Amino acid sequence: MTFEELKEKAHSLPLKPGVYIMQDAKNTVIYVGKAKALKNRVSQYFANLASHTEKTRAMVSQIDHFDVIVADSEFEALVLECSLIKRHQPRYNILLKDDKGYPYIRLSNEAYPRFSLAARPAEDGARYFGPYASRHSTQAIIDALRTALRLPSCRKKFPRDIGKERPCLNFHMGKCDGYCRGDELKAQHDQAVSQAVSLLEGRFKEVQADLTTEMERAAEELRFEQAAQLRDRLRAIELLGKRQKVVAGSLADTDVAGFFRGEAKSCFVVLHYMEGELAAKDFDLLETPMEEDEESVLSSLVREYYVGRNRLPRQILLPCELVDQVPLTRLLSEQVERKVELVTPQRGAKMDLIRLANQNAQEEVERATTREERQNKLLEALGKMLGLEQPPRRMESYDISNQGASDIVASMVVYADGRPLKRDYRRFKLKDMTGPDDYASMEQVLTRRFRRYLEGDEKFADRPDLLLIDGGHEHVKVAQRVLESMRLEIPAFGMVKDDRHRTRALVHPDGREIGIQSIPAVFALIGQIQEETHRFAIEYHRQLQSGHMKTSVLDQIPSVGEARRTQLLKHFKTIKAIRGASLEQLREVVPRNTAQAVYYYFHQEEQDHEDPDH
Repeated sequence: MTFEELKEKAHSLPLKPGVYIMQDAKNTVIYVGKAKALKNRVSQYFANLASHTEKTRAMVSQIDHFDVIVADSEFEALVLECSLIKRHQPRYNILLKDDKGYPYIRLSNEAYPRFSLAARPAEDGARYFGPYASRHSTQAIIDALRTALRLPSCRKKFPRDIGKERPCLNFHMGKCDGYCRGDELKAQHDQAVSQAVSLLEGRFKEVQADLTTEMERAAEELRFEQAAQLRDRLRAIELLGKRQKVVAGSLADTDVAGFFRGEAKSCFVVLHYMEGELAAKDFDLLETPMEEDEESVLSSLVREYYVGRNRLPRQILLPCELVDQVPLTRLLSEQVERKVELVTPQRGAKMDLIRLANQNAQEEVERATTREERQNKLLEALGKMLGLEQPPRRMESYDISNQGASDIVASMVVYADGRPLKRDYRRFKLKDMTGPDDYASMEQVLTRRFRRYLEGDEKFADRPDLLLIDGGHEHVKVAQRVLESMRLEIPAFGMVKDDRHRTRALVHPDGREIGIQSIPAVFALIGQIQEETHRFAIEYHRQLQSGHMKTSVLDQIPSVGEARRTQLLKHFKTIKAIRGASLEQLREVVPRNTAQAVYYYFHQEEQDHEDPDH
């Protein structure tokens, strides 16, 4: 639609509450807003452009068309706006970087259950505890439980890995009871997990009483070493954080919101108070300078942070009144089916908490600004070292991993402003390769990546400022050839490694080596990128190999299709366990003919030896 057509459409809208949805020429939602009167609010975008902020003018210039949804009330419009923003994540709306919900502690459903952090409960048979205030505090509780009860924190899988290797360093340091030593320790593991569950449920006194009794019994029986271990365990339990619960008092269950607007960055902070004490802190840095007034900004941030959460505090302290405070209060209260208060204190202790939250927001902005300055200097130094016109804000690094002709894979790792941007990492499984060929592999992966960029694929939409190839001169020449064939001017360099497999220099397509050790920060950054790229490739390669190991053997057995294979692996967990199962045990899981086929496959050699006539 032309600008005049947009203006005419806006003037024809009704004077009713609702939501408007701005879209660009690619039908991408770029902004979602609500209005008490749709006609008046939407018409403002297409009238008197000179009075708009720079951000609004930029948005209006990209509007190709818009839609509206009429609502019965401002409240309904608010609910709909929140839902649409969550769904579309429009670039011109004020958005938090992470959708932080209150985290949970997950206890897996397996022979040797493990505790881990989870964003939300799932229907997976596991047990969930929470919610808790923040990811940091939740992980601290998990770590404390593992330390206090000497539970495993390694990556070994039990019972699969029992007895395969020596106990790790955690056992020798007294941080784990070494359950990898044998199956006879399972009862001890189950007891420790049961005690951990009791602690998470708030039964501290019960656990302490049991451990005290056990410690005294061990001392009476002269088992002094065990008594000392139980004593240390008791002390560790006493240091565990208190369980979250609602109590009476002015700060029993309160969040305090703070905000600071810097020249280039702004910060939104939430302090969580529980039982009258500061329990956790969340914050988000907003990269884009915001030109709206503070009331509108905070309204957007509070909605983005709280709407959709399954747990809310009873009271939220705010540094200023929100533009839609009344309908938002109603929305949050209905969300948790109880009253949630939005309070703007003017003086006293609560006002002091607002000042504290604002101060925290300011400190985060200043800290980020200092960090950003360091990163800018680092990238400027790297750009000058490589002869680039501009510092490389976005760098992409590539590596090939192969073992033989099968499962040749490649990794693409992305660094933005000197930091890993993991959401843009990509993995490739190489096609039509007859054997290991690093040059052909690199040519294929770069061709696939930049072809998708030229085709407008959203997953590969961002163009890098610099390519880093894990390899020497010949690898870089391959990259240069691919880029030239696609008429792309992107600088590419190889990462040359020393005898210790560390990147010692970068190599230009013309063969020139550029030493990077003269600037330690550059040397460290390039080394980090090389290691991360290699790790990502190896990780993907191992995943593929693991998948083959689980399925290839069973796939060779007649009568075993995908469904039967899944049944067997779900019940027995490993190929080794399936191999060792009796015919009767197999029949309990799969039909008779399948059980016989599996049993015969794994025991065919034994039967041939027993009956030479066959």
